[in-house]
Amino acid sequence: MSSEYMILVMGMGLVSFIPRWIPLFFLSRKKMPPLLEEWLDLIPVSILAALLVPYLITAGEPRVLSFTQPELAVAFPTLLVALWTRSLGLTLLAGMGMFWLAGKTGWF
Repeated sequence: MSSEYMILVMGMGLVSFIPRWIPLFFLSRKKMPPLLEEWLDLIPVSILAALLVPYLITAGEPRVLSFTQPELAVAFPTLLVALWTRSLGLTLLAGMGMFWLAGKTGWF
């Protein structure tokens, strides 16, 4: 690997690291208002929903609204398992198992 690529990779790593490090460095010793903490707690859930919902309720090219997706049928029982067990591992296994079972039964 040439030195130009090493500089490029190191620069990309630095550009990715600095925006994550700066807030952590400056805010780790300060007490944030409870409202801000609650708002920040919602960000991961919002990102996950933004990634999953279009996949679950749209189909085809161009994308059209479709509530008959087999993935959506598997997502609801998986959500119930997540709410019931509060376990990431069991939720993941249940979702994968139901997805596999849906494929075996011919839904896909």
